[in-house]
Amino acid sequence: MPFETLSQTCDVAALAARRSTRWQTGLAAMQGAPCHSEIFASGREASGAGAALALALDDWRHAPRGEGQEAEDRRAVLWVQTREAVRIGGIPYRPGLPRDLRHRVIHVLAEKTEDALFALEEGVRCHEIAFVIGEMAGNPKALDFTASRRLTLSAERHGVPLYLVRLDAAHDLSSARMRWDVVASPSPAPRWNATAPGTPSWRAELFRARGHAPGQWVLRGEESRLLAERAGSAETEAHGSSAGLPRTRPSAAGR
Repeated sequence: MPFETLSQTCDVAALAARRSTRWQTGLAAMQGAPCHSEIFASGREASGAGAALALALDDWRHAPRGEGQEAEDRRAVLWVQTREAVRIGGIPYRPGLPRDLRHRVIHVLAEKTEDALFALEEGVRCHEIAFVIGEMAGNPKALDFTASRRLTLSAERHGVPLYLVRLDAAHDLSSARMRWDVVASPSPAPRWNATAPGTPSWRAELFRARGHAPGQWVLRGEESRLLAERAGSAETEAHGSSAGLPRTRPSAAGR
């Protein structure tokens, strides 16, 4: 076999092997690649925001610290919502957030999709932001492939991950590197109090990813860790009640 043909065959095999790699928790951070992710979820539950926050915190906590960087990342977190997304799901409830995150969140309420896109892009351009979470409802015209591409390139250029929750939205064209479908999943029964709420759990399908094969997992928040089990296992099918991210409805003054 000619050397050129052998080299091309090896390159194709290596690329195929990389693309078939299964996603796992902390993998994006360990690979050092800032990610633009989309999480599709129903507006009838808080699964989208809960899973987005869980994925963001998992990547954030696994991110390697370079020389001269503090062991604890003290940067802020930007959370952007359109008014329609707030109407559907409410705003983040700070006391329900992880303790080390409550005072870091900068919340932006955008009147229009264009305003939200501007805030998201400015957020991923800021090195003082650890990660950005966005929430939008439906398939607004302004969120086209061009706008998505701008967000992806900005996140990768400036090293700030973006997790965009798409509430009640159809799968449209997007340049997001990872795209998830998420729904609430039964939680394991609490160990010490059977009547207490279980840990947040989500059934998540990674239906598009750059560098990863599609797959389904049950994601579960355990203390400060995110656990992922392949969907369909006996253990993941044996749990009880579902749980999500605490939310609060906006006040009348904020409507």
